[in-house]
Amino acid sequence: MGVGGNFWDLLKPYARNEGFDFLRNKRVAVDLSFWIVQHNNAVKTHVKKPHLRLTFFRTINLFSKFGAFPVFVVDGTPSPLKSKARSARFFRSSGIESTSLPVSEGVSAERNRSFSICVQECVELAELLGIPVLKAKGEAEALCAQLNSEGYVDACITSDSDAFLFGAKCVIKSFSPNSKEPFECYNVSEIEAGLGLKRRHLIAIALLVGNDHDMNGVQGIGLDGALRFVQAFSEDDVLNRLHEIGKGNAFQVPIDIKSDDNMDIDGNSPNSKQPHCSFCGHPGNKRDHTKSSCEFCVTNDSEGCLKKPEGFKCDCNSCGMNRKNKEQKKIENWHTKICDKIAKEPNFPKDEIIAMYLCNDNGYFSAIDGPKISWERPKIELLIHFLNFHQNWDPSYIRRIMFPMMSTIFLREMATTTTTTTDSLLFGQFEFNSVKRVKTRYGYQIYVVKWKRAMGSIASKTLSSQSGTQEDVIDVDDDTVDLLDDCDSPEIVEEDGCRFLLTDENMDLVGAAYPEEVKRFWHEQELKDARRKKNPTSKSQENEKSSTSSPNSKGVQLNITEFFPTTKSKHSSKHGEESSSRKSDSPDSGGSKVKRKSSSPNIPKSVRRRLLFDD
Repeated sequence: MGVGGNFWDLLKPYARNEGFDFLRNKRVAVDLSFWIVQHNNAVKTHVKKPHLRLTFFRTINLFSKFGAFPVFVVDGTPSPLKSKARSARFFRSSGIESTSLPVSEGVSAERNRSFSICVQECVELAELLGIPVLKAKGEAEALCAQLNSEGYVDACITSDSDAFLFGAKCVIKSFSPNSKEPFECYNVSEIEAGLGLKRRHLIAIALLVGNDHDMNGVQGIGLDGALRFVQAFSEDDVLNRLHEIGKGNAFQVPIDIKSDDNMDIDGNSPNSKQPHCSFCGHPGNKRDHTKSSCEFCVTNDSEGCLKKPEGFKCDCNSCGMNRKNKEQKKIENWHTKICDKIAKEPNFPKDEIIAMYLCNDNGYFSAIDGPKISWERPKIELLIHFLNFHQNWDPSYIRRIMFPMMSTIFLREMATTTTTTTDSLLFGQFEFNSVKRVKTRYGYQIYVVKWKRAMGSIASKTLSSQSGTQEDVIDVDDDTVDLLDDCDSPEIVEEDGCRFLLTDENMDLVGAAYPEEVKRFWHEQELKDARRKKNPTSKSQENEKSSTSSPNSKGVQLNITEFFPTTKSKHSSKHGEESSSRKSDSPDSGGSKVKRKSSSPNIPKSVRRRLLFDD
């Protein structure tokens, strides 16, 4: 999709993998059609409405996990020029060769009905989530690029490479699963610095190699040839030169590859090469060089010149100018062939395609007022009814998946509101309790926050963890699920008879919303570190105590670097005593076996193997 000829491969060396917090507090325009097409290709066909499921998960994670402010953009009325590309794409997905099926000029430009329904359902879902949705006049990537170039958003999420032709500054093409640098980001400034190509250069390449609006381009010109050709012209002149060549006026187009020095330092023409010795290969003749060596051969005068080695090339001025002239002729001949191919193409270049790429009016808003972009609180009850109807999800499951997004919104409101009118309860039921610990995820530190059900709130089953049956109907191909499809849900823990919900939150956001709680947390950490320094064995004792605690204390996972050395030393010291006791014990005395069996569930399998088999 976008520019043909593997255009993304040309830009790949200038991609930058950005980190986990790259989109935090940034506005990002999302090409919704790109997501829908990607969902239908990635998820198994028997999943019910995969476009809704994955759009729901991706929106929540993009908002809460990555801290971005998404803006969805949908396609408007497509250009008639794209009808052929759309038909070819449809036949290709159906396994039919589109080359054998000519597309008439009167093909309808309207979207097919099933795809339009998918788009409308995703738009309704986004509006219930409180995410702004903008409709483009034509292509969605064109409006995404305009919003980016005019500063309304910081980046675009699309796989259409022609977003650069529409003027995009920063394009996020893909996400890598479970990576410290998940975002594959392309900045126009780095592409310009690396390839020397600006917006009009990219448009010229798209015209030569083909695009969504003219799939054929110019016959016989590939991506490498188009790149080499447009680099010979400046940005302001490249499209004008294509017009002149298309009219057959190639001889009037000066190519910026001419050499300024057509004469060597001796005033000789590059076409007239000096005679060279056939023996040593240097300027002069063989008769003179047999009598005495030339100035280039370092030998005694009586010995003559040295025989030239295989593959020898003379470095004199005459030979250098001759090689340069041949290379010049070769380049000129190549450019002439390219111009001939362009001149044979009828109606090249198409002015309507150039005007479409250079247009800066792709949305239904004025240049003075700008687009209306605002984020609202999700309509929870309506959202529950919507997803229950379309996905058959239980309300408790929906609320549990929505909790990270609601906690992010809640913390943002607490951080930006100075009055006491802000609702201090999340979901109307949960209050901020404390910061439990610092957690490292994908190389970045985050807070694990404890939420407690407020006294007097509705004691319902809204966030029950018994919705496992709902996950059984969500069947996704594990090989195609990326980072945005892995949705975090709150962890439920019980401490001192009270139940808490644990969520992962951005450290800066929590610090801005509850600065006193964060100060208290770090003060307690300092006290714990001070006590640990005074009593360095306390931590290992606590680990041993937790490993021998009651079977109900699950979830305590020991660090192998702390557990293994001390336990192995004990195991080694008592190895002889245990072996002798096995011989003396009766068959019914299985106390040690019972003890090992009761403690083994709390020890990782790898540790048990090393304890049993590593002496």
